[in-house]
Amino acid sequence: MAAHIVDRLPEGADWMYEVKFDGYRALLIKDDERLQIRSRNEKDLTATYPTIAAAARRIQAEQAVVDGEIVAVDSTGRPSFQALQHRSAHPGHAIVFYAFDLLHLDGLDLTNAPLEKRRANLPTVLNGSGILLSSELPGSATDVVTAVRALRLEGVIAKRRGSRYVPGERSADWLKLKLDRQQEFVVGGYRPGPHGIDALLVGYYEGSELRFAGKVRAGFTPHVRRDVFAQLSPLEQPECPFVDLPNSKASHWGGGVTQEQMKEMRWLKPKLAAQIRFVEWTADGHLRHAAFLGVRQDKRALTIHRET
Repeated sequence: MAAHIVDRLPEGADWMYEVKFDGYRALLIKDDERLQIRSRNEKDLTATYPTIAAAARRIQAEQAVVDGEIVAVDSTGRPSFQALQHRSAHPGHAIVFYAFDLLHLDGLDLTNAPLEKRRANLPTVLNGSGILLSSELPGSATDVVTAVRALRLEGVIAKRRGSRYVPGERSADWLKLKLDRQQEFVVGGYRPGPHGIDALLVGYYEGSELRFAGKVRAGFTPHVRRDVFAQLSPLEQPECPFVDLPNSKASHWGGGVTQEQMKEMRWLKPKLAAQIRFVEWTADGHLRHAAFLGVRQDKRALTIHRET
């Protein structure tokens, strides 16, 4: 179940609020001794996150499906998507799982149960396991946003009390407010440079067409450039995948790509997604001051559209 993006959270007793964690959405699926961590695009992440798998095996149930987020946190508990992506470069971060919903418990399907009933079982089910509980944030929507912004966290999720869980759908019963403007984009090309990459060329799908959103140069270290370049190289192709390149606009980095600059680029099969932070969309539909946060292995490229 996914959330709609909003510019303002709803107020009132009908809503509860949680931190929007900056990580990978996943399900913990336990069936007796069998345990799987499954991403939202059906990838098996069990071997990738052995500490989470070990904790999930200690869940207080014979059978359970727990919805939540894989997050890398520092010693103060602050999440970092970059640390989750590049763990070897951030040895001080721990990989944890924050649980926020319970979909099945010992043979009982809870998806049609009210949100509060599903969550009421979580403290007991998680007790002593090492899986963390995403707690409800107290106060009004205004209070919550002020507190989360002060902590420099990514955003807030609002969930309607009494709502049921609708798998695979983006529901108006779940709403998300991003305090840090970012979203996923499809990587359709790159400009070669130091350590393999000078900049990424990213876009989004509009119907079946891949639209160019901008060039991304910031947010890289030499280690990250080499790591991302290794993931891009097998995807190279001769054709540009963007339907609206080249364009005739003056090309600042982050703006368009001229006909002459097309010769400098390397084009890719549009299969890889990246998380990008940016300041705003320009009037001609490009990203301003974009920075790379990490590759998203949990997103299908064809599902990525312009969010704001």
